[in-house]
Parts: sequence; structure tokens; C-alpha cells
Amino acid sequence: MIFSIRTALMGDAESISNLIVPLTRKYVCPDCDVSVHDVLLASMSTDRIKLYLSSNYSYLVAISDNNEVIGVVGIRDNSHLFHLFVHDSFQGIGLSRKLWEVAKNLAMKNGNRGRFTVNSALRAEQIYKNFGFNRIDGVRREKGMVDIPMVMDKVCGDVISTDSSSVI
Repeated sequence: MIFSIRTALMGDAESISNLIVPLTRKYVCPDCDVSVHDVLLASMSTDRIKLYLSSNYSYLVAISDNNEVIGVVGIRDNSHLFHLFVHDSFQGIGLSRKLWEVAKNLAMKNGNRGRFTVNSALRAEQIYKNFGFNRIDGVRREKGMVDIPMVMDKVCGDVISTDSSSVI
């Protein structure tokens, strides 16, 4: 499987939204109160992704050899892992780890000293633990949302290339 990772462009907003909305519906919404589903999914609309891309968020996309967005990572304020999604058909091949490593190293190149946070979905906690994140607290249930606040206080291992384009 060949794919590339590059900086997301404004023209990718619809593809990003089309990737993450169904994955959120499948993997995140079942653990949240039904009253927040519409608000949560609206926060991932094409218009909202465009807003994120034009503000203090940094997004990278994984592109398949068919030129389709198959994965995305978004970091807010150079330190908070905001979105990390991989299409079901491409899970289990290390794509989420690669997206995270490229995004993490880009954030570090831009001044982050190794402290990152994430509000993990319940079903994603183990993935983030594997990346080096640890719980700050228990499961948080607030206004219908359910997540696990996590932090990575220092980056372990070798830093890989900070080039935001990569081919596997």
C-alpha cells in the first residue's frame, strides 16, 4: 500500500469532513448522549473544517494512490491533538501512528517542546496509550460528551523527519 502524507489544503475540507463524520458516528457517538450527536457532527462539517484550516489548527492528510483522503490528523495551537481518523479500510497498517508522528514532529519543529494533550474517545484510548499518552483523569462525562483527557509530557524515541510530506 502506497500513500502520501501532506499538509491539508482548503480544497481538502469536504473530503476530510466526508471521512470523519461517518467514523465519528460509528466510533464516538455511541458513547455520547444522543442530545450531542448533531452538535458533535456539525463541528466536523465542511464549513467547520474550512474554519479550522484557516485558523490556529494544523491538518495533515494521508492520500491513497487513488488520490483519496484516507486519513487525517489535526492539531490545535501546536499542542492539542484535535482530530485523528483513518478510514476503516486502512486501519491496522500503522497509518494513524505515521500521521501522528509526522504531525508531532511538525509541531515540535514549530516550537512545541514535547507536551501534547488529547481528549480521547473511549474506543481510542489504547491507541493513544501506544503513542505515549497517559490519562490525566478518569472518564469525563460533561454536557452529554464522553471522553478521556490525556497528556504526553515528553516525546520518547527518535524524532523522525519534520518534513510534512512523506511517502510510505
